[in-house]
Amino acid sequence: MHRHSYKGRKFGRETGERKALIRTLTISLIKSQSITTTLARAKEIRRSTERLITRAKKGGLANRRIIIARLNNIEAADFLINVIAPQITRDSGYLRIEREGFRKGDHAELGTISFVDDIDPEFSQKKAEKPTEKKETK
Repeated sequence: MHRHSYKGRKFGRETGERKALIRTLTISLIKSQSITTTLARAKEIRRSTERLITRAKKGGLANRRIIIARLNNIEAADFLINVIAPQITRDSGYLRIEREGFRKGDHAELGTISFVDDIDPEFSQKKAEKPTEKKETK
């Protein structure tokens, strides 16, 4: 059987298990800004996470609801939208994967996935917004 036109990796799991794996790895990456996992998993979560970051940068209620639905975690979604997205200055390529060697038990290739831009977890969106002056009405 040929492998043409099949997108994504299966990881030897059924659909629900695979989606849950990608979701939890994405949440961990958003919360800690860097995780070490197998190289195949890192490459797969980069696809989904970069799409979520692009939606978070666009903003809006519809994109916020889509992000919450995909992550199924409101705290991680809020952190992505309010803290991470305003600090990212580039248009694409938000994540970096670095090879870390091989795992001792099964010799699987490991990789660390992290954000290219430095993310300050104490960032407040109020600091980024410029204060607007109110116009006086007569």
